[in-house]
Amino acid sequence: MDKKVKVGIVGASGYSGEELARLLLTHPHVELAAVTSRQYSGQTLAQIFPRFGHYPAARRLRFSEPNIERLAAEAEIVFLALPHGVSVEFAGPLLAAGCQVIDLSADFRLRSAAVYQEFYGHAHPAPELLATAVYGLPEVYREAIRGARLIASPGCYPTSILLPTLPLLRAGLIKATGIIADSHSGVSGAGRKAELDYLFVECNESVRPYGVPKHRHLSEIEQELSLAAGGPVIIQFTPHLMPVNRGILTTLYLAPTRHFDDAAGAAALNAEVAACYQAAYANEPFVRVLEGKALPDTKNVTGTNVVEFAWRVDPRTGRLVVMSAEDNIVKGASGQAVQSMNIRCGFPETAGLM
Repeated sequence: MDKKVKVGIVGASGYSGEELARLLLTHPHVELAAVTSRQYSGQTLAQIFPRFGHYPAARRLRFSEPNIERLAAEAEIVFLALPHGVSVEFAGPLLAAGCQVIDLSADFRLRSAAVYQEFYGHAHPAPELLATAVYGLPEVYREAIRGARLIASPGCYPTSILLPTLPLLRAGLIKATGIIADSHSGVSGAGRKAELDYLFVECNESVRPYGVPKHRHLSEIEQELSLAAGGPVIIQFTPHLMPVNRGILTTLYLAPTRHFDDAAGAAALNAEVAACYQAAYANEPFVRVLEGKALPDTKNVTGTNVVEFAWRVDPRTGRLVVMSAEDNIVKGASGQAVQSMNIRCGFPETAGLM
């Protein structure tokens, strides 16, 4: 039997941390060896999350205060499931101690310290690490992830926007201008915290926009789209909070480079889009391109590491409409991070995720 890789989670008491624990407790090639939480220090994983009570490891493993030396002694790979601005305090010291780091926050997703300051409101505390981080979108950066020591796992909204859009942009099927993204997220996307805006009575039976017109995820979305386009890309992005626990539904309004004004032109564009997605994702285990009349639905991806999408060509407006759905906690956070770990360690990419 192969020796299992020991992993730890810093910030294991949040929604992403809980999902990481679920995935890693059953992963065939790793041992969950450390979980940290200042709030729950001393209590077992099963005490805080009773649904893990049937796992012997969860009954045995206790939350501890986050300590760099202890984490480095207990784990080879450390996941940082911490708020933005906090992960950076741990990443550098853990790397120096010899750990591999997979960060679920936005602290290392951007290549530019200036852009980070613009969108997050303060100077980056460790700008020297930005050049070493790999953006952990496996379908795009698989080869770079294989050799990365610091992986910056993408945000949930960016994943739902980038995966459907990047192939079209690279293939020259859509213009880099006029991109509109309209997204709806479950309340778990706000994190596991007690705030008035996210109480049941405030969210239930209500849908509302927020972060308009400059949500911080725009920074990484535009960064990746600009790299694909070979020049600056600015998009219109409006996120919404919807009264479900988890899931993201995104609708993209795109301007095709092909001009069409009749059914034949629309059919030709439709065929080109289908071929583009086939070339990009036919062999991807966690991308489901829908066919026929099917449209994305959050209920079909919740609890999975799958993003699904479909498209429609609209001859009346001359637009290409692309729709995607994912679980914001799995493919949009913890599952994607585990997928990157699998690639980095040489495990089957689907290990622990199917």
